Amino acid sequence: MNTIDFSPLYRSSIGFDRMASILDATLRGDQTSAGYPPYNIEVTDENRYSITLAIAGFSDDELDIQVEKGVLTVKGRKSGDEGSRKYLHQGIANRAFERKFNLADHIEVRGADLKNGLLTISLVKEVPEAAKPRTIQINGAAKRSDKVLEHEASANEDDAETSAA
Repeated sequence: MNTIDFSPLYRSSIGFDRMASILDATLRGDQTSAGYPPYNIEVTDENRYSITLAIAGFSDDELDIQVEKGVLTVKGRKSGDEGSRKYLHQGIANRAFERKFNLADHIEVRGADLKNGLLTISLVKEVPEAAKPRTIQINGAAKRSDKVLEHEASANEDDAETSAA
């Protein structure tokens, strides 16, 4: 397998520690899920997203959704009562699955809804006030010299009043 040198990325980036592990996992190819269940990722608004998984045959008590360290994990495990059935043909994949999604910073899971065999997970990007862009004022030389000139002028006026008295 080819390796990629990410050192040029780190020369000009700060705080992207997770990026190498995400890229490494992507390049390795997580074959555990192998395309099942199929899913969509949708942008529903400027800061709102949804992930929809097609999980026909699963009930809500057979599903587990967790978020840990920026990774959303959806697991499905069928209950054991399927063994009593005898199929002539079984085309509906009711096998266990695990899907993982890496979430960007400030993405929060707001809820999940299971309807008509589709699991929809709602996500919102909420950037805290401290992380939003802000303007930094520059104390330029012109501003300082204006203040110095004003201060010198008022000092000269005070000296003139003192010598006149």
